[in-house]
Amino acid sequence: MSGGVPVSALSLSGLTVERGGRAVVRDVSIEVPAAQVTALLGPNGAGKSTLVLSAGGVLRPRSGAVLLDGTDLAGRRPERIRQAGVAIVPEGRRMLSDLTVEDNLRVAMYALPRPQAEAGRARVLELFPQIARRLPAPARALSGGEQQMLVLAQALVSQPRFMLIDELSLGLAPVVVSRLIPVIRAVADGGTGVLLIEQFATVALGLASRAYVMEGGRIRFSGAAGELRSNPELLRSAYLLRGSAGGGSAPSPARGHAGNLDG
Repeated sequence: MSGGVPVSALSLSGLTVERGGRAVVRDVSIEVPAAQVTALLGPNGAGKSTLVLSAGGVLRPRSGAVLLDGTDLAGRRPERIRQAGVAIVPEGRRMLSDLTVEDNLRVAMYALPRPQAEAGRARVLELFPQIARRLPAPARALSGGEQQMLVLAQALVSQPRFMLIDELSLGLAPVVVSRLIPVIRAVADGGTGVLLIEQFATVALGLASRAYVMEGGRIRFSGAAGELRSNPELLRSAYLLRGSAGGGSAPSPARGHAGNLDG
């Protein structure tokens, strides 16, 4: 890969993304290694979701690159980026609610070669036995946890090399989140690089090898996830850098503790 970045990583390099004529993501660089979970933390409005949508082709960056195997994917259509091996799970559990679970998976598989589609389907039903039992049900009839499983399955069915997940646990009960954590770990152990955006820092840092903190559209911290796990005040300080960087008043710190930070 160009610039000395190994081919075993997805590199978001110098991305700037505008929405409504305003830069929401500003010169952001993140490296997502294969076979690892990388955490992306930050308060609401930090630009995390915009970054994921840009990397997935839903939004076109003003500048920067999305590099995979020396090829810049930035600005390509979402289906082309997915075919290249990068799948995104946007915030909001986007699915076809009136279709069955089975049909939602078929839609996700429609452009795949048959052997890949069959292997991907078998894999996601192994990872999500609860979804396997609900294949005939309309997606709208699923619980919130089952819906999150379904959108994860839709991304995983193509057996992506890299997966970007926006807000894994949003609106879910802790018991449901506890069922999803081993799945994310298994996906990474299987070789897929995962970028995980997560409102609960303890969840993300428990899975991640490396972590980034994004605030005000910029990366304020990058380093080993263990640094933030062992030093919650370091995480808090990254959230409070806006004021010192001249970007306006500082946001409020976490609601009581570093385990639940605004996503």
